[in-house]
This record gives sequence, structure tokens and C-alpha cells, in this order.
Amino acid sequence: MKTKVIRKPQLYLFLFIILSLSTLSQSLTQSNIVKTLPGYPGDLPFTLETGYVGVGESEKVQLFYYFIESEGYVESDPLILWLTGGPGCSALSGLFFEIGPIAFNLTSSDAESGTHKLQDNPYSWTKVASIIFLDSPVGTGFSYATTSEAYNTSDTLQSAHTNDFLREWLIKHPKFINSRLYVAGDSYAGMIVPIVVQDILQGNEIGLTPRLNLKGYVLGNPVADVYKSNKAKYKYAHTISLLSDELYKSALISCNGEFLFYVDAMNTKCSKNVEAIKQDISTISEAHVLEHRCLYVSPKPIKKQMSMLAKPEFCRAQHYMFLYSWANDEQVREALHIKEGSIGYWNRCNKSLAYEYTIFNSFDYHLNNSRHSLQVLIYSGDQDISVPYMSTLEWINELNIPISEEWRPWFVDGQVAGYATEFTRLPYRIVHSTIKGGGHTAPEYKPRECLAMLDRWLSLSPL
Repeated sequence: MKTKVIRKPQLYLFLFIILSLSTLSQSLTQSNIVKTLPGYPGDLPFTLETGYVGVGESEKVQLFYYFIESEGYVESDPLILWLTGGPGCSALSGLFFEIGPIAFNLTSSDAESGTHKLQDNPYSWTKVASIIFLDSPVGTGFSYATTSEAYNTSDTLQSAHTNDFLREWLIKHPKFINSRLYVAGDSYAGMIVPIVVQDILQGNEIGLTPRLNLKGYVLGNPVADVYKSNKAKYKYAHTISLLSDELYKSALISCNGEFLFYVDAMNTKCSKNVEAIKQDISTISEAHVLEHRCLYVSPKPIKKQMSMLAKPEFCRAQHYMFLYSWANDEQVREALHIKEGSIGYWNRCNKSLAYEYTIFNSFDYHLNNSRHSLQVLIYSGDQDISVPYMSTLEWINELNIPISEEWRPWFVDGQVAGYATEFTRLPYRIVHSTIKGGGHTAPEYKPRECLAMLDRWLSLSPL
């Protein structure tokens, strides 16, 4: 049998093609590396990559991501996929205000004039992990669809797209295929993350490639059961003295204990009590009961008539205005490699999604996931009234997983940072912790404590 010999001209052409393809591939990868950002002084001290991954039918859905490599040990640190809640809130919000390596310098930035100064966040979760911040579902942040029909999404479809995204992303980033993977998110992502986890486990079981090295999941201030969250909201309000004993007890009796979600219009006493309860807490900041409620927040700031002597009170949500003006700046979009014409005005939270709510609690998904070898971290800011920690503990207890470590304090620099409870049925383990002084969501209020919590949990150490 003759061996085919490649002549020198053919060999040179072959090598040229291989080198060209390699250079093109490298060029495509490098084109997504962001070395500088408007408002940040000098080069970024971390590796930031942005890009799109096509998912769904004919890849009509283009999901946008921000990937930041670990600032610690990239080769051995875990990989976290981060989903922000909403649904429809951009991952950029989580990156800037919660767990990312940069933040706005609030004293030097001005949203109205478009002056933005960025600074380092010393408590970024990228100190201990590489993180993919994903704009999901489609229509969120900079994610877009190529047809109007492809913008239609739901709880289950969003989860399927997220699973597809992960596998496609890892194919393009093979060095992270064997990294320990955790799926994480907060607020409404508490509904989505458990579904994504189940989809990943099922995909691995049927042999989808690449196989994902899933080790667990993380939920922050999670919406997991709409009914329980609403019911606990008013129970918590009574517990912290926002409601009188008389009103709360009267409502419980007149509404047969169900006054917090379903109100019988024919039951006039129940309706009256519920209206009184709503009135009592309507002026409270649900994100953090001890902070001022924002009376005016708009993505397009306007000058308000104020007394010359009046000094505006601190309002945390007003800080989001910096992100609106920054993300809609053309120089920022160019730096982030946003596809021109893909979206119009950027919104932190898109309230006009074509979204179908297909699940109302994620309990069954947690139950299914509890049959696998997974580590789970669930944390709750103890000043959050929108998703009170007691509602989270309620559904965790209903999983009937034995308590392996009773409620106990944990500390950062000698001070109580929160209270943790562990639930274990090997090989599945849940650590639930309150974050003392935390709101919705906890890292925005207590970044140092939340980083310490994550670092200890990832290393399987007690909080």
C-alpha cells in the first residue's frame, strides 16, 4: 500500500491554512477581551471577556455574558454561573452592585451629567471563583433575539436556554470544562436555578456533551414559593413590630389564616384587615426595612423642586441611575463589544418581557436535586421583608432533610455576621444562613460578610 506523500508546496499550503485558522480563532477570542472600561482609571486588573452565545431554534436567541476570571487561582478555583432575578434584571446589576470586582465611586459619579468613576470592589466573589454573569432570559440586558417570536420565553424555557448556554460556552472555553461548577442567583432566580440544576443533571445522565462538572448551587434571598413568600411577608412585619398584635390576630382569624395571598371579597372584615396591613407597611422599604424608602427613582433623572434647606435622604436604589447612564453610553457599548443595533435603550430590569410564569414554587426541583451529590448554599438578608428568611426556612424544612447543625452564629472579625443551619442527607447538603443587617439582596449591603461566607462554604468549612 502506497503512502500518500504531501509535496512541499502542498505542505506549505496546509500549514498556512492551519496557522490561519488558529490565528483567526485566537483573534475571535481576543476580540471579546475587555481591557479598559470608561470610568475606570487604567487597564482592568482582572480578565474580563464579553460575548454572545446562540441558543434555541436556529440560535435565534443570543444570550450576552460577562465572564471574569478568578483573581485567585484560575486553574483550581471553581466556575460560577450567575443569574440575576426579575425576571428580566440584567446580570450587570449583580456585577456592579453585589458580587463583581468593580463598582461605582458614588461620591465622584453623577448620573445626570454622565460622569462615571469606577473603583475596585475588595469583596468581589471573583477573589475565589471565576464567574459568568449571564443576561437571561432573552430580552434582559444586552441579550436579544433575531425574530420577534423568539422573544417569547418562560420559566422553563429560560432554564433550558441557560443549560444550552452553559454547554456551548464550555465547548468554546475547554480549559474550564473540568472546573467545579456552581449555578447561582438571587431573588427570582430562586425559581430558575433549581430547574437549571435539574436540567444539567438530566443532561449528564443521558450523555449530553460536554459533561458538566456540577458540584452545587447557590441561592440568595430566593423566591422559591410565591405563596409562602407573601404569607411570610406580613408575619415578618408583625414580628419586627410593624403591625400591631390586634390587627395581625384579627386578620389571621377573619381570613382563616389565608389573608396573605387569597382574599375573599365577600369577607368584608378580612378585606378591611388586609387593606389596613398593606397601609401600615406601604411606606416601608421592602428591600431593607431599616433604610429609607425611595420616593423617586427613574432611569431618566429629572430635576426635582426642593427647598434650598432640604437635604435629600440616602436612598440606595437611586444608585442604580449610575448604571442606566453608564450602560447606555456609546463608548461603554463599544468597549463591551455590544452588537450595534441589537437593542435600543438598556434597562436594568426589563418590565415588558414577553414572559410566561409556568411555575409557582420550585420545591419539587429541590426535592429531585436532593437525590444527588450536591452542596447547596442558601442565604437571606435578615432585613429583607420582600422574601423573608422565615419563608425560606419553611420550605427548606419541608424537604424533610435532617438538621445536622442547629441554628448557630458565625463570625467575621469577631462580630456576628449571621446565623447558620445545616441540613444533611448524604450526599446532599444544604447550608442556610441569615446575613445580619443584609437586605434584598444581601451582598449589596454586607459584601465582606458574604464573601467570607462563600469562601468558607466553597472550602467545605463551617461558616
